[in-house]
Amino acid sequence: MYNKTAYALGSVRSYIREVFEYGRQQSKIVGEENVFDYSLGNPSIPAPEKVNQTIHHVLDTESSIKVHGYTSGPGDDTIREAVARNLTERFGKRIRPANLFFTCGAAPALVSALKALACEGSEVIAIAPYFPEYKPFTESVGSKFVAVSVDMSTFQIDLDALAAAINEHTQAIIINSPNNPTGVVFSAETLTKVAGILENASAKYSHPIYIIADEPYRELVYDGVEVPFIPNIYRDTIVCYSWSKSLSLPGERIGYVMIADDATDSGELLAAVAGAARMLGHVCAPSLIQRAVAECCGIMPDLEAYDVNRNLLYNGLTEIGYECAKPQGAFYLFVKAPGGDAKAFAEKAKTRNLLIVPSDGFGVPGYFRLSYCVSRDMIERSLPVFKEVFESD
Repeated sequence: MYNKTAYALGSVRSYIREVFEYGRQQSKIVGEENVFDYSLGNPSIPAPEKVNQTIHHVLDTESSIKVHGYTSGPGDDTIREAVARNLTERFGKRIRPANLFFTCGAAPALVSALKALACEGSEVIAIAPYFPEYKPFTESVGSKFVAVSVDMSTFQIDLDALAAAINEHTQAIIINSPNNPTGVVFSAETLTKVAGILENASAKYSHPIYIIADEPYRELVYDGVEVPFIPNIYRDTIVCYSWSKSLSLPGERIGYVMIADDATDSGELLAAVAGAARMLGHVCAPSLIQRAVAECCGIMPDLEAYDVNRNLLYNGLTEIGYECAKPQGAFYLFVKAPGGDAKAFAEKAKTRNLLIVPSDGFGVPGYFRLSYCVSRDMIERSLPVFKEVFESD
């Protein structure tokens, strides 16, 4: 006997991973230069040199037993202190080491936060389009997943639709800004209105409704756009973060859950996060990389390569005739599928080894996502293929 839900998730790859693996196989057949893979959000800029220097320094100067041993469950105290100090200085909100629980990346942070909030009949709202794993994450802890679409003309949150979706069972709303897959940054004005809706609903239903702020792209923004720090707008916020994108460390699996002191039941909620992580087997993030991020958490990424790619791809596609909003952050372009059927368009593109991700898995129809964390050369070589697919019957 085995769990049928787990089997269903494990026996069929996500579309993104499936396309990525297809691209790897096609590269062996037709040559890597003839495959244009925009499927996976895998950072293409190297980690800052200080990350490598710090890792070498730690390995050369500290005891092997200490470096490779267990830290405390929430993370090493001195390392949490360094990260808390950085957050306090950057965002002007007092964050203590005790407000942080280190995790093996943002995914365990999200699942632990969702598990900590899961009660009988609980519901969690996500803003569509959304990261596809939100749904299995939410359902795995026993909560109901509820999707609320953005205003598709602006990709900002549809406030009326959000208010209508909230009921007595709503425990949280997941907000991802900068957004995967649209690249949109939710404005301070929008988030302030969301806060007002949640404050009214919390009072009406006599329990807090939390924002789970999923923020792996927090530092990836362009054109001087600022990403509002949501705990400064709405106190009942649980921040889930990783350094996968900002320091280009997706394979090192390091992140945290942060709950500030002024959040309702903050101490109990952080204990519930710790308990959830214990239940899920997510305690004790890797010791070596904890030490690295303690030294490097203040480094801002060099986004020049991503910005060049963003402009090159956006300008090239819109000149062909594609419709899309210019992204403000992250490294994704969300493009309206010609003809309206994103899956059909993706399959047509696939015949030319142009690998894109239809939007259906992100909770909305009619678009496709492009990850522009790729080489500039690939973008330049792919534009004629985009034109060919656009103009084909």
